[in-house]
Amino acid sequence: MNSIENTKVLVGCETSGTVREAFTNLGFDTWSCDILPSDIPTNRHIQDDVRNVLKMDNWDLVFIGHPPCTRLCNSGVRWLHKAPPNKTLDDMWQELDEGAELFSDLWNADVPCLAIENPVMHKYAKEKIRNYEPFAQSVQPWEFATDEEGEDNVKKRTCFWLKNLPPLIKTGTLDGSSARADVHNAAPSADRWKIRSKFYPALAAAMAQQWGNHAVMQKAALAA
Repeated sequence: MNSIENTKVLVGCETSGTVREAFTNLGFDTWSCDILPSDIPTNRHIQDDVRNVLKMDNWDLVFIGHPPCTRLCNSGVRWLHKAPPNKTLDDMWQELDEGAELFSDLWNADVPCLAIENPVMHKYAKEKIRNYEPFAQSVQPWEFATDEEGEDNVKKRTCFWLKNLPPLIKTGTLDGSSARADVHNAAPSADRWKIRSKFYPALAAAMAQQWGNHAVMQKAALAA
């Protein structure tokens, strides 16, 4: 029988558990993974390269949250022409190659339903990614928020590359006029990367509800 309980979901490149818990709360068999340990105690986190974890089971739905491909994003393209302190241009282009290879491996993974979240990419990244396709959807966390004072009412453009998944239907009630710029205003610190990659619970809940149900139906259709 195909059901929520036997639909296996992998949330890759996540330590916070935000997306994992959104799917778990609906009853999905959900696991997260990252090369770093989970931020909170759980027996549902695998500390390993997501590419290895993809091979560990037959996943029905895979979501990759902000894979560590900083050299792919449009906002950092300038470093490919003038390296930052303590780096060389060769370093920058090698990191671009490594990031493009990771994204390529994830994008071309053999899974029924796939979503990858990443910033807008520059032209060099697009040229290096195997079977590249434009992102399918761009959303903002505030588009899923219902409380002006809540943590979801923020501006952070989020792009999704999708395979066998529909674009998300926005569930919020706000118009964006009160959305905060928490991510862009984050002060320099050792944890700034984590602040900038933060995922938001209302958006995660919409993903779990909409994409999770789609994965269940997809699995039933394949089994018919």
